[in-house]
Amino acid sequence: MFVVIFIVILGVLIFVHELGHFVMARRNGIRAYEFGFGFPPRIFGIQLLDGKKRRKVEESETMEIEISDIKKKDGTEMIKETIVDKITEVDEITPVKKWRFIWGNKDGDNAEEKKDLAEAHKDHLAGGTIYSINWIPIGGFVKIKGEDGGHKGDEDSFSTKNAWIRTKVLVAGVAMNFILAWFLISLGFMIGAPESIDPDKNVENSRIQISEVIVGSPAELMGIKIGDEISKKQINPLGEKVNLKNITEVQNYISSQKGKALSLELIRGKEILKLTGTPRADAPEGQGPLGVSLTQTLIVSYPWYEAIFKGLVTTFDLIIAILVAFGGLLKGLFSGAGVGAEVAGPIGIAVLTREVANLGLIYLIQFTALLSINLGIINALPIPALDGGRIFFIIIEKIKGRPVSQKVEQAFHTAFFLLLIMLMIVITFKDVTKFIK
Repeated sequence: MFVVIFIVILGVLIFVHELGHFVMARRNGIRAYEFGFGFPPRIFGIQLLDGKKRRKVEESETMEIEISDIKKKDGTEMIKETIVDKITEVDEITPVKKWRFIWGNKDGDNAEEKKDLAEAHKDHLAGGTIYSINWIPIGGFVKIKGEDGGHKGDEDSFSTKNAWIRTKVLVAGVAMNFILAWFLISLGFMIGAPESIDPDKNVENSRIQISEVIVGSPAELMGIKIGDEISKKQINPLGEKVNLKNITEVQNYISSQKGKALSLELIRGKEILKLTGTPRADAPEGQGPLGVSLTQTLIVSYPWYEAIFKGLVTTFDLIIAILVAFGGLLKGLFSGAGVGAEVAGPIGIAVLTREVANLGLIYLIQFTALLSINLGIINALPIPALDGGRIFFIIIEKIKGRPVSQKVEQAFHTAFFLLLIMLMIVITFKDVTKFIK
């Protein structure tokens, strides 16, 4: 089930990104050969045939009477009437729009497809974008005419368009990921999302949750995870019931058991867990006896108009926060300090998806929004093979006053694409090793 959820989330993020490229390309007169959901091989596709067809619609018959005055040799006159039939062929040119189906990866390998192609050729009908459903259900793709630098003389080619239009097409994918995040966060605020409140407040419906687990701490050894909720009703080592109303009382309760066996009742999604451990009597500064950070949250929902604005502000704040985090990561790499943050690949994200899904729908929505922002920012980086890298070459073109050599640009994109694949393999191997341990 978690694998299905992960595939759906990843599919939506990639599909929305490619949809941005497709819509912007079509709005600017650039042809898209195919827009597909999932990756090939193709299951089926539909295509609109468009053009004008000439056909004879009727024959009209007219009768004309010709009168002539003929004089005979004997001097008499004769009036002659001649009836002439005229037949006129009337042709009508009508616009033709016809959807045709394409089954499988090859076009024209069955009788119906051959018939459609023959009709299109005979009547000079143009085939539009093929909208396809493909076998590998992860994301989607769009094939844009001239995206590889070809068809420079064609008006409907990407490579023929000016720098501003090409930049808009490339930016559209990133923008759509940000818009999706805005939509999801706003939806979360409408449904009801958790918000932090004063840790000393006694609010009946509030939840005390784990917001951080320090590596190597007693909490990690106990199996406590981020997002776990600490039950407000606990049983102490003497078997007595203890009611905890806020974070301060939880912290005092844990501190009272320093150096002793502690049993904590936690709520993880629909599960109720009882975990045992020993809080440290001598904990490092700022870590606390158990090694966790706590937050007190309350589910709050907003009217749609407030949710949309609050969602926009939150999306902007998240973009800034992630950019700052990326900046710190790059700084650490170039300074030799290493990567301070933990980097996850597809396997790591899949495991996180499982953990978040256990917490509930609202957390899954927020997690998807966060992934969408991350995907948008990564694609915007000025690295060849990514959208940001292609925009970078357009900027160089404007500075130089002429395009960069297509061979040179393609070589950079290919080389960096291979590097990204290698990096993904390394991160995936690291994730697999970590989770096996």
